[in-house]
Amino acid sequence: MSLLNIGMSGLSASQSSLMTTGNNIANVDTAGYSRQQTVQGTKASQQFGNVYIGTGTTLADVRRVYNSYLDAQLQTTTSLNSDSAAYLGQVTPLDKLLSDSGTGLNGALTKFFASVQNVNAKPGDDASRQLLLSDAQALSNRFNSVSSQLNAQNANINGNLTSMADQVNKLAATVAQLNQKISEISSSGGMPNELLDARNETVRQLSTFTGAQIVEREGNVDIYLGSGQPLVMGNTVNKLEVVPGKDDPNRLSLQLNRGSSTIDITSIMTGGEIGGLLRYRSTVLDPAMNELGRVALVVADQMNSIQAQGIDKNGDFGSNLFNSVNSAAQMAQRSIASGNNSVGSGNFDVSIEDTGKLTINDYKVTFTSATDYTVQRLPDNTSVGGSYSTTTTPAPVIEGFSLKLTGGTAAAGDTFKITPTRNAAANIKTEMTDSKRLAIAAPLGAAIAASGSGNGTLTIPASGQPTLTTQFDIYDAATKTAMQNGLKNSTPTKVVFGAVSADGTSQAYQFLDAKGGVISSGTIKPGESNTLNLSIPLKDATGAPIPPAPATQYTAAFSMTIAGSPSNGAGINVSLSQPGSLDNRNGTALAGLQTAQTVDTGSASKGISLNDAYGKLVEGVGSKAAQGKLDSAATEAILANAKGARDSLSGVDLDEETGNLVKYQQYYTASSQIIKAAQQIFSTLINSI
Repeated sequence: MSLLNIGMSGLSASQSSLMTTGNNIANVDTAGYSRQQTVQGTKASQQFGNVYIGTGTTLADVRRVYNSYLDAQLQTTTSLNSDSAAYLGQVTPLDKLLSDSGTGLNGALTKFFASVQNVNAKPGDDASRQLLLSDAQALSNRFNSVSSQLNAQNANINGNLTSMADQVNKLAATVAQLNQKISEISSSGGMPNELLDARNETVRQLSTFTGAQIVEREGNVDIYLGSGQPLVMGNTVNKLEVVPGKDDPNRLSLQLNRGSSTIDITSIMTGGEIGGLLRYRSTVLDPAMNELGRVALVVADQMNSIQAQGIDKNGDFGSNLFNSVNSAAQMAQRSIASGNNSVGSGNFDVSIEDTGKLTINDYKVTFTSATDYTVQRLPDNTSVGGSYSTTTTPAPVIEGFSLKLTGGTAAAGDTFKITPTRNAAANIKTEMTDSKRLAIAAPLGAAIAASGSGNGTLTIPASGQPTLTTQFDIYDAATKTAMQNGLKNSTPTKVVFGAVSADGTSQAYQFLDAKGGVISSGTIKPGESNTLNLSIPLKDATGAPIPPAPATQYTAAFSMTIAGSPSNGAGINVSLSQPGSLDNRNGTALAGLQTAQTVDTGSASKGISLNDAYGKLVEGVGSKAAQGKLDSAATEAILANAKGARDSLSGVDLDEETGNLVKYQQYYTASSQIIKAAQQIFSTLINSI
């Protein structure tokens, strides 16, 4: 019987090993499966006289071949790779959009300025003017199109965050359920290998969505997000929620709902696809939208400003080429009141005061009292200036913009997010429809008075025609109109020269208004090129100053160059350009915007051109796309190594398992021979009796 029992124990052990090997082979493609091994032990020996003889084998355990370090490494690298892949998947199409001549802004800008040059060559040609208007429309449409693509990306990110949060919650619930089952089996002394594998695979899948920290505690797996916020604690699950951001409802935020409280974890979520999308949104998408908007604001502002300085084909001052940068709708869009503000806190109207000084930052305004507030630059929260007050008139200019609280009264603790440039590219529109309204001519022209120059010579070089240096305030439509009308009412003017001094080194002149009154006087050096810097006090149709006293009177300052030796009494008439003028000096100023330093003039570099500003945007996104590609390739390699290391230990090797299958078959056969021998001995013994 002892020999029979030994054979039976061998058969049982071999059969268990065969079943385990077969299970390994069957699960070769099962995700997360860890191969299993049988562990045998010897049965207690029996004493026969002075010796102990074994009584066979026993199945001690079916062991799961597993290494927690390798599995944790696989989860970490999975999170990193998913982060890089999600980031690259967003930045690559943006890079192509901005850099491609057919979809980016460079081609439209170049074509617009080429049309400006064409009009400058033929100022009176209606076809050239109409082409310029068409290209202006194409330029604003291109801004709108690129902005639309960026907004679509933001909407896509919002949708992905919602979907991924649902997946995270489902996986977290699965982990909690597995924790419960594993605890129940483990407490009774069992070893639930398949459940352990299923839990590890679930955690790995969770790592594709977010960078979770895993802590093993009393057989359970606890999962933490961000900087230690619990998602799973044993069999308890907290819910990850996607909600409109309190500072910006257009950008969804993530919060962890713990039942009795919620906590916003958007800023601390890293890793996984969620981390990659949030990283892309904060470091690439939002800055790109702000930079594009800044360029759009400078385009509209500068071109409208130059239009306001010139004379159109009808003899009137030019109207806006693009819509105003300070329309009521646009000013209201630039401020977002926090969802936590007090009732009736109102909101800010954000007025653009100097587009050249705008940055690509967003800002946070925090009220310290009912009237006082501070401004911080986002995302680094650096302070901008000191304390500001809503009672200050006019409102102080903060990096190119000013703030006016409307519609309510703020309280201490209320906050507002200010986005001066975010929506500008989406809102820019070509407003002008009549090509005759293009102000290509300069407002003032100079001509030698009919009285001549006597015995002296007097010339006005083409480059010396009057150039208006006062910029009409395009941010205030009423002021702009008043100043333009004032210049019409206050011209023509005249420069009259007196006698040359006795030593021949100077010659006096007087600058006279339309009624012959002296505005100013000075001297020139006869026989040399002289630049006169003159200023016309502006008056209304009745001759009264604009604006009425006691406010400071508006003036129109201009400069011009004269050469020669004017005789005593010679004069130069300065008047508004006439309708149909073929002068292109204002058009030349418009063309000069292509290379003029009009963007970021408040920085240490003192400004860059429109083309350079957009090129900087393209270069910045391109470098981030290239870095994203490198990061993705690197994390893919790291992930492959981690997976290889895990599979080399825990994965099923079919060659090895086939060898084991043959080995255990032989064991089984050998054990059956023991049983056969026991039977033969037993039969012989019975027959002998």
